[in-house]
Amino acid sequence: MKTYELLTIFKPNLDAEEIDKAVERISASIVEFGGNVSSTDKIGRKKLAYEIQNFRDGFFISMVLSLPAENVAEFRRQLRLNDNILRTMFMETSVKASV
Repeated sequence: MKTYELLTIFKPNLDAEEIDKAVERISASIVEFGGNVSSTDKIGRKKLAYEIQNFRDGFFISMVLSLPAENVAEFRRQLRLNDNILRTMFMETSVKASV
């Protein structure tokens, strides 16, 4: 399994409970695809550089997760289908060489 970092921007009109539930659903989806979540960091509400879907700010969540490579495409597709998410950035984390 490879390690990935997922940065998610949620709509700002969601309250704290709804964001917690959405993060739990994403975590459950990761487990369903055979992965696990290493850490979750709620960065908080931030102003966006430009307007996305008529929103000027969003609630940022960063997650470090492990996921089998064959399930990444389907997981990303499910993220795109979520109406509460404005944007996602999903990237593979590199392992630093020990010298």
